Amino acid sequence: MRVGRRDIIMGAAALAVAPPTGRAQEAAELRLTVMGQALIQHDLRQYPWADYAELAAMFGRADLCFTDLETAIRNARADAPTREGVFLHTADPVVLDCLQDWHIGLLATSNNHAFDLGGGGIVGAIEELDRRGLAHAGSGADLAAAAAPAFCRTASGGVALIAGASGAIRDGGAATPTRPGVNELRVTGPANAAALDPADTARALDAVRSAAAAADTVIVYHHNHALTDKGHAVPDWQRDFAHRCIDAGASLFVSHGAPWLLGIELYKQRPIFYDLGSLVFQSATEAGAYDATAWQSVIGECRFVRNYLAELRLTPVQLNEQPVDGDLATRGRPSLAHGAEAATILDHLAGLSAPFGTQFTRTGDTATLRLT
Repeated sequence: MRVGRRDIIMGAAALAVAPPTGRAQEAAELRLTVMGQALIQHDLRQYPWADYAELAAMFGRADLCFTDLETAIRNARADAPTREGVFLHTADPVVLDCLQDWHIGLLATSNNHAFDLGGGGIVGAIEELDRRGLAHAGSGADLAAAAAPAFCRTASGGVALIAGASGAIRDGGAATPTRPGVNELRVTGPANAAALDPADTARALDAVRSAAAAADTVIVYHHNHALTDKGHAVPDWQRDFAHRCIDAGASLFVSHGAPWLLGIELYKQRPIFYDLGSLVFQSATEAGAYDATAWQSVIGECRFVRNYLAELRLTPVQLNEQPVDGDLATRGRPSLAHGAEAATILDHLAGLSAPFGTQFTRTGDTATLRLT
């Protein structure tokens, strides 16, 4: 990782590591970059393209960068694959080095693909993350570890992450008190009256309160596949959960799930990203399996002042659906959007965010929300 302003000293790369002692009350400003999920199955550095370095420079400006690892990591502990075909998402550990070279230092591992190599694969993936000093939350050797906050320290204060997942968690994929897996937040009830399981909700909110007492900034991550309108609308129960997390002490709420954008809401001067789409989408599905919006995303550069959002800068991203020379290792790579392409993505996001009362100021190919 880049040394300097963004020099991250991992106070807890593993889930079970104790939180940093005390809170850096003197840290007035934190620059945190959040982005779409990383369904990365190949080392991007082997197939260079024009915007790789520009994205690295953008991410390097932050104190910390966060994404979801939408890929099971091959390792010596891995079990037999639990999926087949194009929806088996696995990669060699080198992809973690690739993300690290992109200055990404904090990862959620709670999603419906973490179990693609079984419980052993989850444990081995955690070892690979720990070996690299990458902080992570959302899966673990048991439920206590999967649900626990992860902590890391930046030059601008301590950051905590709590991560969970709802929907599409296959049998055996949820962590239990004696089994590895992901921190599942179960959705119960009929579609028109769905709600998060009370015990799972209480566990998540307790983790938020614990993290808020120890860290300056708390991220809550939720990977949602309990979808409304096939993932094109924010479920009422998820919005309620996001608000409750912020009430409990979260600084921001970030979600992924279906591979496309949903709106951004401000609640008590803290941002809620209901879906940021994909940063990398190396899907092996046939061309046309997803509509054009699945290949569009945004990068959110957040500036927090004393734990409140002061500014949010949104940069639109276009991913390539068509691989280069038919090589799937070159598919789904992000490039910065410009001109009409950028306008289309930002217009789409503005429309999705308007029902939450969120309005952005457009400047060239970016959009900004300033609160101070």
